[in-house]
Amino acid sequence: MLKAHIAYFIRLMDCYVDGMISDLANDPLAADLSADVCIIGAGVAGQTLAMRLAKSNRKILLVESGGRDFDAQTQKLSGGENIGEDYYDLETTRLRLFGGTAAIWGGRCAELDPIDFEQRDYLPHSGWPITKADLDPYYEKAYAALGLERAGENRLWPTVGREKPEFDASKLDTDLWCFDENGERFTNVSRGHLDRVEILLNATLTELDVAKDGEVRTATLQSLNGNKVTVAAKTFVLAAGAIETIRLLMAAVPNRPEGLGNETDQLGRFFMEHPHARGGEIKPKNLGQSLMVLPRALRVKGKRYAAYLRPAESFQREAGILNTSLSLAPRRHEGDKPDLMRAAKGKLKHDLPSTKFWRSTYKRLKTLTIKLREMTDPWPSVFAMKKSRGKLGLYAVIRAEQAPNPDSRITLSEDKDALGLPLAKLDWQYSEIDKRSVRVLMETLRDEYGRLGWGEVELAPWLTDPTLDWKNDPLISSHPIGGYHHMGGTRMSATPATGVVNADCRLHASPNLYIASSSVFPTGGWANPTVTIMALAERLGDHIDGTL
Repeated sequence: MLKAHIAYFIRLMDCYVDGMISDLANDPLAADLSADVCIIGAGVAGQTLAMRLAKSNRKILLVESGGRDFDAQTQKLSGGENIGEDYYDLETTRLRLFGGTAAIWGGRCAELDPIDFEQRDYLPHSGWPITKADLDPYYEKAYAALGLERAGENRLWPTVGREKPEFDASKLDTDLWCFDENGERFTNVSRGHLDRVEILLNATLTELDVAKDGEVRTATLQSLNGNKVTVAAKTFVLAAGAIETIRLLMAAVPNRPEGLGNETDQLGRFFMEHPHARGGEIKPKNLGQSLMVLPRALRVKGKRYAAYLRPAESFQREAGILNTSLSLAPRRHEGDKPDLMRAAKGKLKHDLPSTKFWRSTYKRLKTLTIKLREMTDPWPSVFAMKKSRGKLGLYAVIRAEQAPNPDSRITLSEDKDALGLPLAKLDWQYSEIDKRSVRVLMETLRDEYGRLGWGEVELAPWLTDPTLDWKNDPLISSHPIGGYHHMGGTRMSATPATGVVNADCRLHASPNLYIASSSVFPTGGWANPTVTIMALAERLGDHIDGTL
């Protein structure tokens, strides 16, 4: 009895400290709920949108399928099938807890480039119904929210006190990532204006009640232990991540068995990632110089930066290639055994449960490694490569753009989750241009190294092997397949014939259902999607606020 009273007191204190927080699993609600806006999903997109709308004193309900921390049973709701190209186990590709997958985000911040929004005549299905200029003010807000100077368009080279590398600017462009190092930013329920938001934890969407005209009238939410509640709202927003948002539109609308938003067979199509690969080996005349060309670890005034290279936009159009990027790093040669320390760190990251304790443990170890590198970069890498007696080489680490491909798609599995909804089924596919773009980028880097007299570049063998569409390499990155960046599937479009949502991220098929997710990206560029997700959520907040 005493233990029960203590648990109840702790829950009351949580509500007092964190604001209007309820937990459907532990505190069954006596009555149904209502709100001006109901946001399903409390990750980066959902929180950004909720805080923007809370500034206008709207009644906001922010719903999260998970709890305050990782729970293995809740995480199983993210399971699914892979039937296409090799991919990670879907259960491990995103997190169900307050803060979402940002709880294990590496913090890399970059934004899409102007060309990413353009309709490119050599790239079918390209083009957004908005421009980079439409998002610019919202990018500013996103970086400000993270406490960072805005990246992109060569803004940061003066900040770090470095000159741009001497590559031909008509062929190659170099720039810098900045990093958000607050690893628990999005798991903090009391940050910003979240104290004005009603938060409901352990509440998974299981049904949308949709009228004939597509209007969402109510949402039914359920906990794993069977508690249910119904929410009525003027506006609903799905902010559950790309895969889950698509699954819910397909599985949680009983009177739309084909899927809400799937009237023209667009829902779930055009799934994209940022595939990783080994681009080739750099054989420099001066190893230290090459490592300084694209520095991996810079710290200026307490902020962290790292460099990348991509094809110049004019060259992309000329060569008909994608906006793929690369960085340089010492790596073991293809086919070798993994370094024991690196393997142990990878196991710690991927195999242990994503609880706050283990997340913090991993981040402390990673931070220590990064700070040691920052203090002496690039000399530890130079020393390690020379000491390795040929076991290490300098390699191009590819972070690729993937072309929008209608055959790369998400559908529903016959398997069901614990709440009775079908799981997701991913058929991930590459396109010919994905690989060709990497090959052209590496050939251009090779030519530039030769022109500058810096050394040689040898392309990875898979790039000229006609039997391979792509090649994953566990020795090139701790994420050997891709960046866990799920994009597309509810793409933004000018008309229902070519997408699922309009330029305001509202479903073409519904007057009051919106999507805040990278699932709306028509193309993915090379850039980590988090900052663009935040910018789109800020923009959506302005739009919804103007409609209420």
